[in-house]
Amino acid sequence: MWLLTRLYGTGDQPVPRFAVQSTANWMRALATTCQDSGFTHDELKAKYSSLTRRAVNQDADTLAFESILMAMNYVCSVGALAQSAVAYDSIKPSIVSWYYSVYYASKGMIAASSGSDPQTHAKTARVWQADLVSNNLVQNPFNIYITDLTPSNIKAAIQTYRAGNQHALVNKPTDVNEAWGAICGYLSGTSDYEKWKLEERVKNSSEFKNNGYTDFRRNAAKALRDGALVPASVNFLTQAFRYRGKANYRDAIYLSYGASFESALEQCCKDLELVSLAFTEMAAHYVSQRVEKDAWVEFGKDINKYAKFTLPFDLTKI
Repeated sequence: MWLLTRLYGTGDQPVPRFAVQSTANWMRALATTCQDSGFTHDELKAKYSSLTRRAVNQDADTLAFESILMAMNYVCSVGALAQSAVAYDSIKPSIVSWYYSVYYASKGMIAASSGSDPQTHAKTARVWQADLVSNNLVQNPFNIYITDLTPSNIKAAIQTYRAGNQHALVNKPTDVNEAWGAICGYLSGTSDYEKWKLEERVKNSSEFKNNGYTDFRRNAAKALRDGALVPASVNFLTQAFRYRGKANYRDAIYLSYGASFESALEQCCKDLELVSLAFTEMAAHYVSQRVEKDAWVEFGKDINKYAKFTLPFDLTKI
């Protein structure tokens, strides 16, 4: 493959097989877990029915409603793309639409929680962590996270999550147990990636350079590094943003060129739809219990009457 050879000549490149496997297997693991439990109407109702409504905030409610509508539209897009006859024609835009379904659904949850409207993807992930994940308001598998990205803590957290599960992300999960191993694998990889980004930022800082440090072996250099790593965290939104980025940039060529992984990507397109639907329905159930009750009822009726895309689920049934 001529182009691939040239790309390898430019420097570090991901291994094509691993790049595609991690893309397909993480989504297969999430879909398997969502299908197993936690995302039926009754289960989501039970999860959120005991919540109290927050103080009336019409602006925040409007933001929540708009965000849920946007998320539903992207779920519809993922579903339409999954119908493509050739998975390679749709996999990259499907991943992008999947991400935005998750992003807007999480913004809807945040608006219904605290009324916040974070304006960047990174801030959205942080507020979602503080408002929802940390308060046990997110269903598994979207609720796992790591706070404190020092190497020893990442290792310890992943060991705790795995609890002896050794299934690797490079292997397709075939059941819930293997899916959990793959989910832990992607969390580990994303945590290591975020750690590396922060370490590079520290290395490029004037304080690091002016002291003549070249690595983090000296205690003072390690303290600089840990000052950046300890407050940092990784959650599902962080992972989703990385997933979108890998499809758009670093791993993009392997989703359009080279060896064929057609069957794996066909399944991935279906899994993207299932996961985006599960996440958005979860968000809708949460929002329904936090905004003004009468406003939620009117919102559902309005969307059923005026939405111009195929609705993935009926808000009036929530």
